[in-house]
Amino acid sequence: MAENREEILANFQTITNVEDVDEALFHLEESNWDLLSAINRVLPQDGNSTTQTNNAQDEEMIDDDISVITPKNHPPDRQDNNQASTSSLRNSSSDLVELQVNCNNKIKEIIMSGSATVSDLKNRLEMVFGIPVCQQQISGLGGSKATSTALLSSLGLARNAVLRLKAADGLMADEEVAERLTTTYVLHVKHEDRDYTLKYPGTKTVQEVKNDLFSLTDIPVRHQVWTGWPNVTGLDDTVLAMVGLNLPLHELTVRGAPKQREYKRIIVDSSDSENSSVEEVEDADAFPAEDEMFVDVPSDRLQPLMSERVQDEALGCIEFAQRFRARYGPNSPNFFEGTLQDAIKESCLTPAKERKLLAVYLHHEHSVLSNVFCTQLLGCETVLQTLSANFIVYGWDLTYPDNMNLLLTSVTNALDLVASRTIRRIPIDRLPALIIIMRLRSNTEIYSVINGNVGVSELVGGLMEAVERFAVQREEDAKVERERLARQRVKWEQDEAYQMSLDADRAKEEVKKQLELERNQEIERAESERQMQEAHKEAQRLGAEARVPPEPEADAGDVTRIRVRLPPPHHECLERRFRAQDTLAGLLDFLASKGYPQENYKVISSWPRRDLTAESQSSTLKALNLYPQETIVLEER
Repeated sequence: MAENREEILANFQTITNVEDVDEALFHLEESNWDLLSAINRVLPQDGNSTTQTNNAQDEEMIDDDISVITPKNHPPDRQDNNQASTSSLRNSSSDLVELQVNCNNKIKEIIMSGSATVSDLKNRLEMVFGIPVCQQQISGLGGSKATSTALLSSLGLARNAVLRLKAADGLMADEEVAERLTTTYVLHVKHEDRDYTLKYPGTKTVQEVKNDLFSLTDIPVRHQVWTGWPNVTGLDDTVLAMVGLNLPLHELTVRGAPKQREYKRIIVDSSDSENSSVEEVEDADAFPAEDEMFVDVPSDRLQPLMSERVQDEALGCIEFAQRFRARYGPNSPNFFEGTLQDAIKESCLTPAKERKLLAVYLHHEHSVLSNVFCTQLLGCETVLQTLSANFIVYGWDLTYPDNMNLLLTSVTNALDLVASRTIRRIPIDRLPALIIIMRLRSNTEIYSVINGNVGVSELVGGLMEAVERFAVQREEDAKVERERLARQRVKWEQDEAYQMSLDADRAKEEVKKQLELERNQEIERAESERQMQEAHKEAQRLGAEARVPPEPEADAGDVTRIRVRLPPPHHECLERRFRAQDTLAGLLDFLASKGYPQENYKVISSWPRRDLTAESQSSTLKALNLYPQETIVLEER
């Protein structure tokens, strides 16, 4: 009976176009699951007569080659009721198309509106027989006229036309599987008064799509009620390429499940522990009130990637990178942590062979594309590898106006006003966006803007196109730099050789000056020493002269005459009178006063020959036999 009711519900929704399951169930329950009565409640009727029927579907086993339908023999009353039901249905809805579908030796009657399309029929067959649309092979539907958008009324089908349905035999070819997996599927999802257009690769699972819708609608996956998914076993774990979606666009509807009451299991203890029982009682506090069912609860996952009113641009970028990784996981770009000016210096203002592209990622929490773009596109391995190898990635959140103004000011200062206006004019519904900045012909400017409403292949294509263009320009700039460096190297070598020659000449001149200075200093030092020696000698001479005893008169008694022969080249002699009692020291002081000190000259007596300077200076001249006269000789030491 449950299976029969599912068929009745499907027939009712197809004929009446009532998509709300709760509303359809209401009409069917009010009509005691009589299909025609329920249809008459909804559709305008030409007459007032309706006939009750149980709408049981006739089935019989037939061979594959049988192309005619043989009705079962029913009891008279049931057969009459079925005929009456069919007649009433035909009279009330003259534009209905009745089909007898043969699938796996089973025949089921399918009733569709004449305004339904072939695509609607295939979806209905998927619900009834469980064969995905992508695997359905239908004969008897009109051949080439039966396109997906063709109306059933335009196919010229006979009443009770027989269709043969079977699943495609065997597995898909590898080429077909590869084509489906690389196809981008566009899902148009309706939720209340909002529509979302989402793009996914064929490798995405249905469960991941539902998780993304949780981010957009705040409806947990377990509370999501969908309309439009094909009837596929293990749907959530199936990739989109194998679900059987319509191309180029597949329509879906999602809504939140109605509130259900929860029950708590309470153990009721009696006096006898063996008779304790478990009762389920309604817990009024276990479930929130109706108006609290879908209240927005603050969540870190929905927190903007940057705080409001960021003052320091570098700190804002660090916060953006940390929150991005916390929300979307480690499989995300390596965002630059610093100012935009620093990012431009590191990417565009380095030597040409080390230069990279700059990708400025602009995020906005109010854009429906943000979550899909961050998880599906920026999380794609190909995109991550391309960005890591060729780009410096700078991230910024434009959700708050103050943060947007801070970025626009930074862009104006780092680039120009035109770049700032380009960013300002990007609408929110086209965010996120990647701004590709490169250095072209000595100018750093915006090369392209990749908006968020693209697929992975378009994003990768846009990045690679920029990389190829950048590679050509970088090679040209590198060549110019090499030529300039070569010229600078030649000039530097020439300047270095000239400087070395100049330094050598300066060094020679300095050595010459130094030698002359040292020579002059030596002369001055020698002169100074000479003067000091002369002064010392003069002082000694004067001292000695002061100590010379006075010369006695010639006729005085005890007088000795001393004659002194001077050393060569002098040929004259000195002569002086002394008293016999004068000491040898007086004679030596006399000689010193004349410039012949004893440290430089020896005083030699004639006979016997002896060195008087070796004698005691306190000895008298008489005692030394220098009386009454004596000739002595001066010899240099």
